[in-house]
Amino acid sequence: MHGSTRAAAWGLLAAAPVTFMAAFFGWPLGAILARGLAGTDAADAWDVLSAPWTVSAIATTAQLAVLGTAGSLALGIPTAHALYRVRWRGRRVARAVVTVPFVLPTVVVAAAFGALFARSGPLGLLHLDQSILVIVLALVFFNVSVVARIVGSAWAATDPSTAIAARTLGASRWRAWRDVTAPALAPATMAAGAVVFLFCSASFGIVLVLGGGRVNTVETQIYLQVGQFLDLHAAAVLALVQVVFVAVAFALSSIAGRRGALARGGREIDGSRAARRSDLMLTGPVLGITLLLVLAPMLALIERSLRTGTGHGLDHYRALVTLPARAVLPVSVAQAAANSFVTAAIATVVAAGLATLVAVAVTRGPRWIGWIDAFTMAPLGVSAVVIGLGMLLTLNRSVVGVDLRQSWWIVPIAQAVVALPFAIRILVPAMRGIEPRLRAAAASLGASPLRTWRTVDAPLLRGSIALAVGFCAAIALGEFGATSFVARPDRPTLPTAIARLLGRPGLDNVGMGFAAAVVLAVLTGAVLVTAEGLRTRVRAA
Repeated sequence: MHGSTRAAAWGLLAAAPVTFMAAFFGWPLGAILARGLAGTDAADAWDVLSAPWTVSAIATTAQLAVLGTAGSLALGIPTAHALYRVRWRGRRVARAVVTVPFVLPTVVVAAAFGALFARSGPLGLLHLDQSILVIVLALVFFNVSVVARIVGSAWAATDPSTAIAARTLGASRWRAWRDVTAPALAPATMAAGAVVFLFCSASFGIVLVLGGGRVNTVETQIYLQVGQFLDLHAAAVLALVQVVFVAVAFALSSIAGRRGALARGGREIDGSRAARRSDLMLTGPVLGITLLLVLAPMLALIERSLRTGTGHGLDHYRALVTLPARAVLPVSVAQAAANSFVTAAIATVVAAGLATLVAVAVTRGPRWIGWIDAFTMAPLGVSAVVIGLGMLLTLNRSVVGVDLRQSWWIVPIAQAVVALPFAIRILVPAMRGIEPRLRAAAASLGASPLRTWRTVDAPLLRGSIALAVGFCAAIALGEFGATSFVARPDRPTLPTAIARLLGRPGLDNVGMGFAAAVVLAVLTGAVLVTAEGLRTRVRAA
């Protein structure tokens, strides 16, 4: 194949993901930037930025991000030691339990903490309902597994000989940690902190549900300005503020990633060790606190979903298949769940298919095509609320004869945009791990690039593809930020239905909201467990 023909072939391969992202991410984001920066003078933008509610929202966003990050690091670093540095029986189960919160939809997390701290909840006597502290605890619940995974992986790969040498020379355990271990973990700790700061500053569902209107961040203000006041200009200016938060977190994460790569120098070391009795002094209390933080809200959510006016029962679950008052929901919760299944299935096919094309182009294509990876990963650094707002601003016009804003197709499109980066991050490393000599051997035997993919790459990637599909499906099922903007009122998804039920007064409405949250948690968990099981079976085959 001639060079020009080969370049054209790679260009055609990259055309689908680039066109999709340009139309449904680049254009909406550009529209927000244009709306916030152009068409008005600096005085108008300053009026929005200097308004008391804007200043309060920015301050609250920064406060939650800092406190959530600090709490996640404070609990996550000792948890990383317990789950990754030392080996003990039951460690794999404990890792799985600690990881569960991160894969839960934010609406479910908010519902769980709402059930725990509500006035009628187990901790209602503390009177912390709709407080900053509860939101911070929910953010720590959601992100502690991120810190444990990032820092723990680095800790397990740290050479223990240096710390042992320091102890041999008379250093105390604390001094060995301060002078040897902590500096070695600094890049991973900084990377974990940056990622958690990003998630905390971009948290929407948790703040919207738990704040109850009393706590507002930049993201919830964007939602309110569009949904209640129809002020798209103010929302666009706030979206720019949110982009700044995200850019700061991404810059810190990038710096930490480069430092971590330099610190590792390409070495892969297993520095974990068997647990000693002295480790129980740290491992026991830390795991107890972490597991309590993880399990208590979920148990409270289940209990609250079963509570009725006369005791406990399955009344709220039975009500999920009935039609509630039209002022609450236009359809039953079961129908909303069916809507979620349909949109999630479409979003999964789109995201997984595009991620596969990106992975092939990045790992097997020429160097000039590598920019596609960064471009398609960009949604990971932009709030889902901003993505939804951008679609609301741009896709209300007819595109190739279809008004997407009035079509339910906009929902799976938004979900696919949000899920795509996660699928790419699973598939690209897996594809890079395939031995190039296998492809070379197939090519030397006369196999075409397509046949080489079908006979070499595809069989080796089945497990990773299954995991990518599972993540896409779970993310699409629980996606709330973008969906809350683009979902039609008469066709709600399960997360938007949960938010509406929990925001309505009445025992039945709230009880149905909690029951629906349990159902959503079970669905997303089942999807991920199935995907992980498929990957394990493929690896064992």
